Parts: sequence; structure tokens; C-alpha cells
Amino acid sequence: MDLILNFDRTAPTPLYQQLVEGLRDAVLRGRLKPNQKLPSTRLLAKSLGLSRATVTQSYDQLLSEGYLEGRHGSGTYVCAQIPDECLQAAPIDSTSAPQSDMGSLSRFGNHLLGLDQLDFSDPEAQISFRYGSPATEAFPMKLWRKLIYRHCHNTAALMKYSDAAGYLLLRAAIADYLGRARAIRCRPEQVIIVSGSQQALDLITRLTLDSGNWVAMEDPGYLGARHCFTGQGANLQGVPVDAEGINIEALSQYSQLFKLLYITPSHQFPTGAVLPLARRLALLKWAQQTGTLILEDDYDSEYRYGDRPIPALQGLDQHHTVIYVGTFSKVLFPSLRIGYLVVPPAWVSVIKQAKWLCDRQSPLLEQYALTDCLNEGHFERHIRRMRQLYNQRRQALVQALKHYLGARVTILGENAGIHLMVKIETSLPDDFVIQKAQRLGVGLISAQGYYLTTPKTGEFIFGYAQLDESQIEQGIQILAQILS
Repeated sequence: MDLILNFDRTAPTPLYQQLVEGLRDAVLRGRLKPNQKLPSTRLLAKSLGLSRATVTQSYDQLLSEGYLEGRHGSGTYVCAQIPDECLQAAPIDSTSAPQSDMGSLSRFGNHLLGLDQLDFSDPEAQISFRYGSPATEAFPMKLWRKLIYRHCHNTAALMKYSDAAGYLLLRAAIADYLGRARAIRCRPEQVIIVSGSQQALDLITRLTLDSGNWVAMEDPGYLGARHCFTGQGANLQGVPVDAEGINIEALSQYSQLFKLLYITPSHQFPTGAVLPLARRLALLKWAQQTGTLILEDDYDSEYRYGDRPIPALQGLDQHHTVIYVGTFSKVLFPSLRIGYLVVPPAWVSVIKQAKWLCDRQSPLLEQYALTDCLNEGHFERHIRRMRQLYNQRRQALVQALKHYLGARVTILGENAGIHLMVKIETSLPDDFVIQKAQRLGVGLISAQGYYLTTPKTGEFIFGYAQLDESQIEQGIQILAQILS
């Protein structure tokens, strides 16, 4: 299909909606004829430089509107007869079309309407350097099935409502593990089970922030947290990050009264910087003096290579100024959807109420299995195995970057986590590199979207946990060809 469609990636209209309007307009103007076959979602995504999920969402909407029809075993076609009211309609102007059906949205809803996808890497890429995905092929599924099956017979407990804060024995196992691994001081009652760290961020945001409140966060920083804060109507102040994490001196110079500081001190996202002990102590002192609550996101602190772990901020806190967020998504598997909050004692009741209102409780069967996984030592054995595997893949990525790109690259955060941030000396725009790589089967992510202030070019985030050594080398070799 030879059809030219234009997209404005800076516009507030989501890409899938731009594609819907472009295809609908092509049908109404006759550029797409009745009964004409459309390309598959995979082919159209590749030709337009979009993710397959974006194209699939657009096709689904046009199918429901009666512009397209699916023919079993054959593909997707323009309908033979377009709805009468559409034939009489004037061509759609995507820049001025009213969205009357969305007029009831709140400020939060309108904020979400203006967002593009939060996941920038195409999961369909043959070699995808998307971050945050663990090596699920190395997960001990046979053991996990055994732990799950052990509790399947306990139907009486599984079929009832339970504590909104989570299974108490799991909370106790997490508290015990965190005390050993992260020097966190808490009782089981202070651990609240949530559906992943994203729900933890959402709960704390809604409990602490009102419209107009100020939030400080690292710049660059995690988009999932940023959109939680702005969706609640908060004002954001980006704080610069250097090789040792958030700049405490710069933070101290701002005149705003901050309600919340969001930080990833153990492996700054996305730069990978690790906040040293002196800065941690200075940060806690600043928070106490200013009355600012610290939200510590410890999303992948289990993985460090060659360095001893630094105690979490929560373990150093003497004044209950830190709320700690952890997750099992990065260390076990993403669809498990079990994370946790460690909150000061005074916060326990209100967090439980907020969790109850949000989704009542997290599923019990997985909590039972995870409790056994922790108490019987399986979890920490798995961490040790994965740390060795990820270290091998990390070294393969570093070596490939240095071999194929040499002095053109600066590697950040290589001694922790399951991703690297890389600065590349190139005159090519990030979007060009990403689209060219995508056409060659390699999924890349630019760091530009993670900046609150002026984004930098030539910075990319490389997740490596889900790729083997040969895939890593092949992907970097392709990147080197593009850059040359």
C-alpha cells in the first residue's frame, strides 16, 4: 500500500489516534478504496516506524467504527460500504476535531489523554534493548509451579477476602529479607503489599500531593513517577544528576517548599549512578530540615557487580522521613505484579485504607508461593544465579560497545542494575538512529524523553538482561553500522 501518513510525535494527540484519523481520512477521501486490503499490523508498523501495538489499537478502533473489516484467514480490508453518516461527513481535520465524548474527563484523565506510550521500545524487535525486562527464560518455573501447586488445595482461604495490606507471613518474610539485604529497619506491619511498584507510586502520590504542590525529582528521571505527580496536578522541579547521583548542593538552592522528593539512590534511573553514603546522609539531613518526605524507589538494588551494597536510605533514616518502594518484577518476572511499600508506623492505617479503595487486595495464591520462595531460600539462590548471568551479559555489552564504537561512547552505570546508559558521539538525530535500527530489527530507547529540562541528544538506554551474548554483539554491530 503506497499511502503517505504524517505523524507529529510532539503533539498531545496519541500516535494511535493520529493513525486512526489518517486512515479514516484516507477512506473518506477515496485514497483507500472499498474492499482494498490493508497491510498486516506488523508490516504497517515497520513501514511507519511505529510499534505494532499502536497499529493494532488503531485497526481495532476502525473495525469497531465500521471503516474496516476482518476477513478470516485473509486479513483486514476497507469495508465495502462505509456508514451513511460518514459518507455525508466533511473530511476530518485532525487539528480541530472536537473531543466532545471526552468532556467529562478530570484533570488527571486529560493528562493521560495527552500522553504517548510510556514504553518506548518495540517489543517485536528481533533484538530489543528495552530496559526493565529480566531474563525470564532463566526463571525456575518448575520450582515456581511446585510452590503454586502446594497452595492450590487451600481453597477456603484463597476464595475469601483478606487483609488489604497483604498476607502477613509474606510481609514478615519481606521485612526479614530487607533487614539482611538492604539494612532496612521495619516490622512486618510496616510492609504493605501492592500490585507492583507503579501502584505504590500512585498510592503515595494520591495520599501526599494536592494540586499546586511542589515535587523534586532527579533529572533525568523515571517517567512513570513523573506522570503520577503531574496527573495529580503537582509542579515538578528537576534536580540535576551527576556521576554520584542527585546533586544535593543544587537541591539545597531551590526556594520552593517541596512536599515530596522522589529518588532512585541505589541505581539512579536512567543514568545508573549510585548515591554514595555521604550524599545519603546529607540528603536525609536536608529532608529533616525542610520537612520533605522522601520516596525511595529501590527498583533493582539486588544487582551489583564488584561493589558492596550501600544501605538503603530508609535504613539510615532516624526521623521517619522515608517511604521505601520495592518490587519483585525485575528480579522474578514482570507479570507477577507484587511489589511492596515500607512505611513509617503512623502511615500504616492510611496506606491500608488507600489500598483497599484502589483494588481491595492483591491476589493471594501468588503471595503464598512467594512467602515460601523467600522463607525456604529459593529467592536468594535465584538472585545469586541471576547476578552471575547478568554480569556476563553486562560484560558482553560493555565489550561490544567499546569494540565497535571505541572512543565514541561513554558508558554510565555499568556496575549495577540490568541496564546501562550510553552517551554516543554522533551528529545523527536520536529518532533517525532509532527508526533505522528498528528497520534492521534492533529496538533502541533514547534518554531524551526522561529529561524535565532541555533533553540531551546521543544518549541511549540499553537493557541487556533478556539478551544473550551473541544477540548483544549483533545488536551493537548493527548500531555501529548505522552510526558510521
